[in-house]
Amino acid sequence: MPAFLIQTLIVLIIVGVILWAVSQFPLDPMIAKLIRVVVVVFVVIWLLYILLGLAGGGGLGLGFYPRR
Repeated sequence: MPAFLIQTLIVLIIVGVILWAVSQFPLDPMIAKLIRVVVVVFVVIWLLYILLGLAGGGGLGLGFYPRR
């Protein structure tokens, strides 16, 4: 369980660094916003996927399917 939390924290830190790096480049504001939205939506879907246990029993088991 702690390994899962550490891995999730590391991924969230990496995503945060990526979002920070995107904001540092001189991009068109619309493109930068699109990149940020896509990354945030992807991370939210990934977190829901992991937390609801839809990853074949690899999640926390909070989903609708019983763990095997």
